[in-house]
Amino acid sequence: MAKKVKLGLIGCGGIMSMHVDQLEPVKAAKIVGLADTSKAMMGRFLKRHPHLERLPSFRDYRDLIAEVEMDGVIIATPHTLHYEHIMTCLDRGLHVLAEKPMVCTTAHAKSVIRKAKQTGLILMLAYQRHFYPAFRYARELVADGKIGRVTFVQGLQAQEWLRGTRGTWRQDPKLSGGGQLNDSASHLLDVTLWVTDLVPDTVYAAVNNRGTKVDILSGLTVQFKGGAIGSLAVVGDAPRWWEEITFYGEQGALYVRDGRLTLQTAYPKSKTKNVTDRRRYRGDADKNFVDSILGRDEPQTPPIWGLRVIQLTEAAWESARTGKPAKVKR
Repeated sequence: MAKKVKLGLIGCGGIMSMHVDQLEPVKAAKIVGLADTSKAMMGRFLKRHPHLERLPSFRDYRDLIAEVEMDGVIIATPHTLHYEHIMTCLDRGLHVLAEKPMVCTTAHAKSVIRKAKQTGLILMLAYQRHFYPAFRYARELVADGKIGRVTFVQGLQAQEWLRGTRGTWRQDPKLSGGGQLNDSASHLLDVTLWVTDLVPDTVYAAVNNRGTKVDILSGLTVQFKGGAIGSLAVVGDAPRWWEEITFYGEQGALYVRDGRLTLQTAYPKSKTKNVTDRRRYRGDADKNFVDSILGRDEPQTPPIWGLRVIQLTEAAWESARTGKPAKVKR
């Protein structure tokens, strides 16, 4: 019988249900234990996934990893707890798939990357856009020089974040580490950097908390090394979800809208066409995590992207606080 990768789930909120659903068709994966500090949260989770009721469950994640034999964990806890949870699990010899953001400081990001290298264990992030055909193909086209040198990147993420997270830990900076910029907009920053491989140098940011303790509206102007510029907008009190990202180059542009990728070539052979290629990668972070543990694949979301995202995020927070451009610290 083929080896089963035994996984523990730490933090059984709403996003963990997505991981369970994605693991369902992965025959090499086996969920063996659960942990959540909230009895009510665990109850709601098991109601959604009654087939997991027989598994051992714990209020303290340390009891889970001490008492249940496993190969790896999936961490989906409040953001500021990620650092402790990742480090503890790596120390116990467990592979880790962590929800975004990886951690909430650059120092912590460097620390978990060092620990993963020292232990030889897999540390991955749940940045799902690395698996989306439109973004994977966009990255290939940029790398192949199909739009020439990237000169400008424009990104917008709009969401009902203010209303949707009211009264939850996401608006408590002690647990969230920040607002939408550190939460769902982490995906926007990640995919912008991942598709282009651009390295941010300085950022000027303006933030509006809209009467809360965390950032709700954020506008970032980013100067990249090599001269490219980025304009990233995060709107946390929008009427509904919307995201769009555009990559401009010296010889063309790429537009990502609603999962579709459009390529626009430059004059004199100017042409616009949908080039979305859905054959490019089948899977998601959970399947890739299991396959990587088994040596069948390479991690598609390594921790370097968690480091790069928090470096840019911290610089944006510093700029918003001081009202001046901030250097992105390495």
